[in-house]
Amino acid sequence: MLTDFFFQLRDGGVPVSVKEWLALLHGLEANVAQYRVEDFYYLARTVLVKNEAHYDRFDRVFAAYFKAVASVPDALVAQIPAEWLRRQAELNLTDEEKAAIQALGGWEKLMETLRQRLEEQKGRHQGGSKWIGTAGTSPFGAHGFNPEGVRIGQEGSRNRRAVKVWDERQYRNLDDRLELGTRNIKVALRRLRKFAREGAAEELDLDDTVRSTARNAGWLDIRMVPERHNAVKVLLFVDIGGSMDDHVKVCEELFSAARSEFKHLEHFYFHNCVYETVWKDNRRRNSERHPVLDVIHKYPADYKLVFVGDATMSPYEISYPGGSVEHHNEEPGAAWMQRLLDVYQKAAWINPQPEDRWGYYDSVGLLRSIMGGRMFPLTLEGLDRAMRELVR
Repeated sequence: MLTDFFFQLRDGGVPVSVKEWLALLHGLEANVAQYRVEDFYYLARTVLVKNEAHYDRFDRVFAAYFKAVASVPDALVAQIPAEWLRRQAELNLTDEEKAAIQALGGWEKLMETLRQRLEEQKGRHQGGSKWIGTAGTSPFGAHGFNPEGVRIGQEGSRNRRAVKVWDERQYRNLDDRLELGTRNIKVALRRLRKFAREGAAEELDLDDTVRSTARNAGWLDIRMVPERHNAVKVLLFVDIGGSMDDHVKVCEELFSAARSEFKHLEHFYFHNCVYETVWKDNRRRNSERHPVLDVIHKYPADYKLVFVGDATMSPYEISYPGGSVEHHNEEPGAAWMQRLLDVYQKAAWINPQPEDRWGYYDSVGLLRSIMGGRMFPLTLEGLDRAMRELVR
C-alpha cells in the first residue's frame, strides 16, 4: 500500500530516496509508530524529509493520500474511531432551514449573549439552539449552523460565517519557487514596469550572442547590452488561512511570478483583514510580528500597494473594534486599511474568488468601497486591469 505513497511524494516534489524509504519501513516493523496516523505522520516526516522547506509539500501529499483516515485499527480488534461518531453529529440543513434560523442582531448582542451562556452553562450540550455545544443552531459551538456565530472547538470552517474563532490555526508560507502555471501571470505583471540602469554598465545578451555566433559560422560573437532592472517597488499583503486555503495554488503562482518580476518586492501576511500587526513567516506569526505603523514608516510612499485576499469574512472584522476572529483589535480593520491607503496612493486589491460571487458577501462590498472600487479578480484579465490601475 505504501509504495504508492512513496511515488506520490516523489511526484509532489519531496526528494525521497530508496534508502530513506527502507529506513521508514524498518521503523514500522519495529513498531515505532503503531495505530495512530498522527504517529505515522511524524515518523514519516522525520525519516523522509531532509529539509524543512519541503514540509509543506510533504503535508499536501500526506493529506491527499490518507485523506480522512483518523486511526488504523488493530487487525484483531475492530473499533469505531470516535472521530467517525463526532462527524455524524455534524448538522446538515437545507437552504430553507438555514434561512429560517435568525441571527442575534449585531456584534454587541452576540458577545453579551456569549458571556451570559458561559456563566449559565454547567456541562456539555449537543443539538438545540441555545447552549454552547455541537450539531445545533446555537450561535456558539461547533459542527452546526448559524448565520453569525462564535466557532469554538472545531478544526476548520464549514459554512464560513463564524464571527470569531477560538482555535489556534497554523498557516503555511506560500511557495515562491512554484513555477508551473506562472508564465501567463508573469506576462500580465510585466505591465507594471519601469526600467532603470543599475549595477554594471553592460551585461551579456545571451540570445543575441547565440544568434550572432550562428550567423558567423560558429565563430564566437559576444553581444553586450546595458544592464536594466525593473525599478518598480511593490508592497504585497497576502491573506492566508481560513477560506484562502481554497486558493493556495493560484496564490502561490501569483507570489512566485511576483518574486520573479519585481526586484523590489516586500511581502507580509495577514488573516482576513489588516490590523495593527502583520507577519512575514507563518510559522512564527505568533512570535514575530511587524507593526503596520513600522511598515508605513520603513517603506516610502512610492511603493505600489497590493492586497491579495478573497475578502470573505464577517463584516464585523472590518467595521468593529474587537471584530477580529483571532484577537481583540482595539481599532477596526477599516481604520488600518485607510492608514495604508492614505500613504500608498497607488493600490489594488486582487481577489481570487470568482467575481460573480462577490455580491453574496457584505465584507467584499465593504472592502471594495474602502479600496475605492480598486478590487480586481485573480484572472489574467483582472491582473491586466490591476496593473493598468497601478501605473495610471
